[in-house]
Amino acid sequence: MKILVVDDEKTLVKGIKFNLEHEGYEVETAEDGAEAIEKARAAAFDLIIMDLMMPKVDGLEACRRIREFSGVPVVMLTARGEDTDKLIGFEYGADDYMTKPFNVMELKARIRAILRRSSPAQGGGRDDETLTLDHVKLNTAQRSAYVSGKATDLTAKEFDMMELLMRNKGRVYSRENLLNLVWGYEYPGDIRTVDVHVRRLREKLELDPANPGILLTKWGVGYYCKA
Repeated sequence: MKILVVDDEKTLVKGIKFNLEHEGYEVETAEDGAEAIEKARAAAFDLIIMDLMMPKVDGLEACRRIREFSGVPVVMLTARGEDTDKLIGFEYGADDYMTKPFNVMELKARIRAILRRSSPAQGGGRDDETLTLDHVKLNTAQRSAYVSGKATDLTAKEFDMMELLMRNKGRVYSRENLLNLVWGYEYPGDIRTVDVHVRRLREKLELDPANPGILLTKWGVGYYCKA
């Protein structure tokens, strides 16, 4: 697995790189958002770890621009811990969020969880199937999404959420359930994170995002895919 670490704090980057290489990952580094965008265009990465506050191009803008051509999972790092900052990060396409200072063991655990979900499934069984709902198709082996036959990029968390809902059509999931099932651990932030991801999914997958016909809301309860 190949990981790009982006931060202007050289000591922090050195520490993350050392720990991840010790786990067997191949690690490249960048010092600002502009360099991160260039490297993400030039090579395929399995995950990007990126600081929010950086010179030239900050992490949010870099994440937004990377999302224009790649669905690679992005973990944002920041010294700020406000829930509003986290929601902005998700708006720009981040998959996860860690507040500095953080425990490197927790960082590695989150990386493993994200990579397990974003890696193509090995072997046969239900993971090889194509899920279809009207004009939307998900190939769970390749982790690719199609709208009316045209490929569209989903982030790792967007894909996980849509796969869960499409596998369980008609079943309503609360925001809390979606956080636990999709993120894979008790996420400490605001449950509005789910609302952000649902809105982004509708923008990407619905023919008319303002009047969704696939990803629906059960008012006062949660979200579900039509049966």
